Amino acid sequence: MTTVEALGTRPVDAMNGPALHLIAEAEKLAYADRDFYLGDPDIVPAPVGLLDARYLQQRRALISVDGAMARPAPGKLPEIGMRELGEDATVEQAGTSHFSIVDAGGNVLAMTTTVESAFGSRVWAAGFVLNNQLTDFAFRPTDRNGRPLANAVGPGKRPRSSMAPTIVFDNDGKPWAVLGSPGGSRIILYVVKALVALMDWKVDAQEATALMNFGSRGGPFEIEIDHPSAVWHALKVKPYGHRVSPELLTSGTHVIVIHKDGTLEGGADPRREGEARGD
Repeated sequence: MTTVEALGTRPVDAMNGPALHLIAEAEKLAYADRDFYLGDPDIVPAPVGLLDARYLQQRRALISVDGAMARPAPGKLPEIGMRELGEDATVEQAGTSHFSIVDAGGNVLAMTTTVESAFGSRVWAAGFVLNNQLTDFAFRPTDRNGRPLANAVGPGKRPRSSMAPTIVFDNDGKPWAVLGSPGGSRIILYVVKALVALMDWKVDAQEATALMNFGSRGGPFEIEIDHPSAVWHALKVKPYGHRVSPELLTSGTHVIVIHKDGTLEGGADPRREGEARGD
């Protein structure tokens, strides 16, 4: 079975077992490299090899269409090999906001902002709430084997973030979709789901945001516990060997699709208080 056959064309058909399995397996590999290699680029050089075609092919080859892999190790990058870094121990919080905008002049904005957990540090200063973004670091500088961590806390450092404000361009280089989501380290899962739904499953903006949330950050297959179709979809991935973990996957995805005729189509995640509005 090919990836195209697995993904299908409509949500009822597309969110089948093979599709959910393949997406989760790809996400496992992405999170393995993210957690290992990424930190403040001023301190830890950003690896360019993550997008190397040969490297991606090597990582893709680890995905089986028949069964779920265990938590994968990070890959060995072509330009630097395996850095002597340690196993990440960051515990990321969720407390973020996102909005997508297209104005009358065709300018687009995808903005994700955070003070980390809800109300940040709970300290009000000079008219705004101070963040507690320190919690996005690994608090220890090394792992249990003494190897340095890419996202270790340090003076003047920026913590690793999961925020993924996204603008998608069409083949003519014009903006086609604007989206993003809150959700801590699961933001990536929510944005990936929406992108696949829009681009591969051909659904509208609202349907893309409302589809059941799912995915893997390297461990179990996380599935939105209170979604009406959760049990049905859990049964689809169990035969692949996934350990299914029901979770409160409260996203907050906001999507705008820009059609060729200039009309805008908006979608706001029904799990939160956002809405799509035009002026």
